[in-house]
Amino acid sequence: MRIIDLRSDTVTQPTDEMRQAMFEAPVGDDVFGDDPTVNKIESMAASILGKEAALFVTSGTMGNLVSLLTHCMRGDEIILGNQSHIFLNEAGGSSALGGIHPRIIANQPDGTLAIDDIEAAVREVNIHYPPSRLICLENTHNRCHGAALTSTYMESVEKLARHYGLAVHLDGARIFNAAIALGVEAKELARNADSLTFCLSKGLSAPVGSIICGTKDFIARARHNRKRLGGGMRQAGVLAAAGIVALEKMVERLAEDHENARILAEGMSVIPGLRVKPEMVKTNIVYCDLVSPHITSAEFLRRVNKKGVKFLSTGKDCFRLLTHYGITRTDIDITLAALKEAMTYPEA
Repeated sequence: MRIIDLRSDTVTQPTDEMRQAMFEAPVGDDVFGDDPTVNKIESMAASILGKEAALFVTSGTMGNLVSLLTHCMRGDEIILGNQSHIFLNEAGGSSALGGIHPRIIANQPDGTLAIDDIEAAVREVNIHYPPSRLICLENTHNRCHGAALTSTYMESVEKLARHYGLAVHLDGARIFNAAIALGVEAKELARNADSLTFCLSKGLSAPVGSIICGTKDFIARARHNRKRLGGGMRQAGVLAAAGIVALEKMVERLAEDHENARILAEGMSVIPGLRVKPEMVKTNIVYCDLVSPHITSAEFLRRVNKKGVKFLSTGKDCFRLLTHYGITRTDIDITLAALKEAMTYPEA
């Protein structure tokens, strides 16, 4: 049975071209700055995102943590959304390892943080308060239906940050999905951030790796923090080579994933017992709620898994499905049939 794995776009397999590039990659010791393939991808990434410099790291979580450690001292405070990946899904690394205090405000349905809410969260200078240091945003926003934050919104956040002397970090794990959805270059969405991370190993399909981008000074300090966290790899060009192919060949095809997600959401919206809002689907992420009183979440997942379809539970009676490289239109049709059958026929 073919498995249709919609749990995440991290399950993507590297392309044949990536595998060949990894096999042929010239390498050196990256801790000494001697790996030509790592140097190449860092230069490429900085140029594509419109920043001075970049740093190759193992994962998006490491990229965000290194960035926060570089912006903040122990006891500093960051302002971020209650649905953000940094807050929910990164094991509390910033507080556990950096002594950084989170100031949580509500994400809006479109993934933004309301400007008034950000301003209200900025601490006044007072011996009783941790100093506000950094605003963290996420684009696309995972928990907010894969919503894409616009450059206009980013400009408004930067303006506020500058007024209060704060920096802006963008968790841009899927920034290329946002760029494709909005019809702009990724650098336009990164322009107003002091630092950003993006993942090579999600929709871009590389097997490993993320990139941090920022000023030369910021990246120099981030390199020190990467080493401190044990992220100083040696012949890392073997991994970076796949990332180069990802940046060169896999960005434009993200539009196919967005179209498949739209078709999936529209098909799910007419299945009795499932609640889906197709109008919320802007990129490659589909959320649905199980609203039938006749089947439990566990039984629902068991039935679709039995048909070879996998996706994640993200809360009580709530599920997430992600389209990605390797998922075809035929797979979407098979998934919709499996979902319909799971909600229609009792288990024998």
